[in-house]
Amino acid sequence: MVEPRLSDQWFVKMKPLAQPALEAYRSGAIRLVPERWGATYEHWMENIRDWNISRQLWWGHRIPVFTCTKCVPPRQWADRADPKACPECGGPVEQDPDVLDTWFSSWLWPFATLGWPDETPDLKRFYPGHTLVTAPEILFFWVARMIMAGYHFRRDRPFATVYLHGTVRDTQHRKMSKSLGNGIDPLDVVGKFGADALRWTTIAGVSLGSDLMLDPNDLETTFAPGRNFANKLWNIGRFILAQLPDQVPSIGNLDPSRLALADRWILGQAHKTIVAATEQLETFRLDEAAKSCFEFAWSDLADWYVEAVKPRLAAAPAASGDAAAAQAVLAFCFDTVLRLLHPVVPFITEELWQKLPGRQPEDLLAGAAWPTVPAALPKLRADFEFARVQEAISKIRAIRAEYRVAPKTRVAATIKPRTELIRAAFDGERDTIMRLAQLSELQFDGSLKGAGGHAVLADGSEVFVALADAIDLQQECRRLSGELTRLEQQLAGLAAKLTNQQFVARAPAEVVAKEREKERAWRDQRHVLADKLKSLGCS
Repeated sequence: MVEPRLSDQWFVKMKPLAQPALEAYRSGAIRLVPERWGATYEHWMENIRDWNISRQLWWGHRIPVFTCTKCVPPRQWADRADPKACPECGGPVEQDPDVLDTWFSSWLWPFATLGWPDETPDLKRFYPGHTLVTAPEILFFWVARMIMAGYHFRRDRPFATVYLHGTVRDTQHRKMSKSLGNGIDPLDVVGKFGADALRWTTIAGVSLGSDLMLDPNDLETTFAPGRNFANKLWNIGRFILAQLPDQVPSIGNLDPSRLALADRWILGQAHKTIVAATEQLETFRLDEAAKSCFEFAWSDLADWYVEAVKPRLAAAPAASGDAAAAQAVLAFCFDTVLRLLHPVVPFITEELWQKLPGRQPEDLLAGAAWPTVPAALPKLRADFEFARVQEAISKIRAIRAEYRVAPKTRVAATIKPRTELIRAAFDGERDTIMRLAQLSELQFDGSLKGAGGHAVLADGSEVFVALADAIDLQQECRRLSGELTRLEQQLAGLAAKLTNQQFVARAPAEVVAKEREKERAWRDQRHVLADKLKSLGCS
């Protein structure tokens, strides 16, 4: 297989090595992710040339080929140990002056590091491996050679999957390098924003196999979102840990029938997040997994569930069923999100996880099991009902913002549920709706009348917010009337333009289309303003 050519340079015949490696890819024994690199791999393996493994360098592994200058003709052989003399004639021995190509050593990495050529326990256990993660630019130099070496020396693939990640580039799409001076020192980022922020940016900011664009001149914009998320997670953790007793009830021991709507909803969200993040990680969509966990931690857990259970935790005695259930659900969900996020932001998750009740000094999140869902929890789905509660709160908040109601001003509202199921959901979460929407009164019979704002939920339920005592109606009517008058004038001018045949005939078609679309949008705005004036009782 190895032979000297071209002034004693050493070559490896590659065609026999390439064929099994090519068939392994075509049969599916080895998978490349993203799949688009498969064509490149096939092209290289189909058109492979013999490999010159000789290098004239001062460093590297010296080629273990020895020559006896006394034998005639000179005798050459390869040896594992440095011979002191020729085994045939006892004459002097010279070693080849060249060193091996870097990749000649590297292609043995999957098994040489495990004790090969001896059949060690490590070699039997860890060869073949599962996944190799590397850059696409060394797909041929290293990856393909490891596959060839694996089939030649071990008669088996070295790994099942090769994940080829993207490259970090600057805003001009140039690869970061010291010579260009366009790089980012990771230590600078860690010192200013934290290691977790660096990891979050590089994982959540890049999709499968694509490159990551970073601005070396604006680290604040680039890495601040990761730092802000870490701060949010820490603050969530501080609140949750302060609510938990030394002994937290197991989530599996809770009676599902005693759980509140918010409890059942967040457990359903936890289940969906576990399933989604697991599937996304297994398919190397790392950014999607990070974002799924982010949404669960930031929105579902912090913004909704924690806010929903605060009164239960504050008002109920620690031993009560309501408080115990809330504590168990909080502990389970927080433990779950820390496990899910640990591969992305390992430092802050490890710190928080070890503070959870029941942890021993030797416990490490890095060695904990991947989260699973107790058998009963997937049945506790309350997505539709709680989604209406969330939507009602959001609609009331939107009406308050639209009519510029002061943040601390409480208003009265009424909700007309479409079904008895939704009415029960609203009734069960009445306190949550009133507290998060800043309400002084909440009715479900539609009896609240007068000036106010209206909204319709996705299921057809109606929301009305009374505004007579919350805003200056006369001032708001004047403001809205002024907006409507200005819009009417703009519409009149636009209508005259569009009825002008010279404009329609001479202007480019796309310009006319944009003007007609603008007219439709302005008519919709006019309709909205008219409805607002009517709802406020403006004459």
